[in-house]
This record gives sequence, structure tokens and C-alpha cells, in this order.
Amino acid sequence: MPRFAANLSMLYNEHEFLDRFAAAAQDGFQAVEYLFPYAFDAHDLKQRLSDNGLQQVLFNAPPGDWDAGERGLACLPGRENEFQTGFLKALTYADVLNCPRIHVMAGLKPHGADAAALEKTYIQNIAWAATEAKKSGCDVLIEPINTRDIPGFFLNYQAQAHEIVQHIGASNVKVQMDLYHCQIMEGDLASKIRQYLPTGRVGHFQIAGVPMRHEPDLGELNHPYLFEVIDEVAAACGWEGWIGCEYRPARGAVANGTHDGLGWLHSQP
Repeated sequence: MPRFAANLSMLYNEHEFLDRFAAAAQDGFQAVEYLFPYAFDAHDLKQRLSDNGLQQVLFNAPPGDWDAGERGLACLPGRENEFQTGFLKALTYADVLNCPRIHVMAGLKPHGADAAALEKTYIQNIAWAATEAKKSGCDVLIEPINTRDIPGFFLNYQAQAHEIVQHIGASNVKVQMDLYHCQIMEGDLASKIRQYLPTGRVGHFQIAGVPMRHEPDLGELNHPYLFEVIDEVAAACGWEGWIGCEYRPARGAVANGTHDGLGWLHSQP
């Protein structure tokens, strides 16, 4: 069975954020991820992990002004200094939390921007981040995101992401393969898992039901089959990563809403 990490930005919203660690552990999760840790002291988060026997497996580097709609800085010419400052901050958190992966959001394509300039900036920023992250033993993850949820996002397709990873050529730059985004943009998920997982360039998976981004047993995807494919391919190629549960519980933030929707998880063999 794959190893699942609770995404605490989306799950357990019936609890205050720092209380979500205990709730996830009580439901059997052994690892967590979330979008951003920066509103909290890293040592407070480390204590919550320790108290609940959890691993931190992923979080995002600062994305710019999130509340103003920014969704990453990596592709934006002229924002390199801000990107670097933010990524170094992420590394300080990763060191404290013993987190081996940092996701770098690509950013939105400015209207009328030159595509070649955006790609050049993106590659240079990711390559720089990889060099810095290697000092801490961290992987830098890039994620294709669908254009329905985030219109104008720079990175949308698996092939696009893998070509960039190959071009950079750093062993610690990998793809965050979110099956929800991939289904919306491309489909053919089992084949893509079989194609990309053996390359060593997939650092992390994420899941959600399609199309509503609820529990993985709601919607058009057969997740039990996809989990079997991941298990099969992982066993053959030695992949030992995590699957992040980045979905919005169908019952929202009502009491026990997240817990009551975990039948899909507890039914895993």
C-alpha cells in the first residue's frame, strides 16, 4: 500500500491549524504536508510533529503575495532576489522540520510576457534553488497545475515539467505529480505513472477526486487501481515516496468532517 501524507492546509479545517497534527495522527497518518509554514515558528511545528509521531514530507516555498493572487515567483523576470530570499527562508524551515522536499510554485504568466524569457528565468531560478537545497540534502519539486484551478499558471503538463528537470540536470530537482491536475489536463494516468515513475524524476504524488477535488473515492477516477499501479511500479524501480492527500473534504469543516470521509483510506489493504 502506498504511504499517505495528510495535507493539513486542506484536511482537518474543523480544527485550528496546530491542532490538525494530532487529528491526523489519530486517524492513522504517519506524515503531513501543507502549503506554507511561515505563519508559525518552525520549532513549534517541530514540536507538533514530535508529539504526534509524524514526519514532515513537503511544504511550499514562499509564493509571493498569495493574498493578492500571486502563485509563485520562479518564472517572473525581475523578481529573482525575492525568489532567492524566500527560498532560503524555506530552507531554514526545512532544516528545523527535517523536511526533505520543498515545492517551488512556478507563478502566473504576466499578460503579454515573452514565453522564452519566462522559461529562461524559471530554469535559472530552479537551478539556483537546487544548488542551495543540495547543501541541506533537500529535493526541489516542480508541479504542473491545471489551468482551470489556476488560469495562466506557467507549468501545466507532465512532459513540460520532465523536460525542464532533464534540462537542469540536477539530481535533486524532481516533479511533484499531482494526479488531480494531471487528469484534468491530460488523463491517461496509469500510463503516465508507468512512464515517469521509473525515471527517478518523480519526487512526490498528490491525489484528489476529480472534478470536485473532494475525497479520492468521489468522482471519475479509480484510485484503488491507480494505487495498485503505483505499488507495482514502485516495487520494480525502488521508489519510496509519499502520496499527499490534497483534497477538500466533501463535508467541509463540520465536526469530524475529515475523519468521516476517510473510508477510502481505511479500506486500503
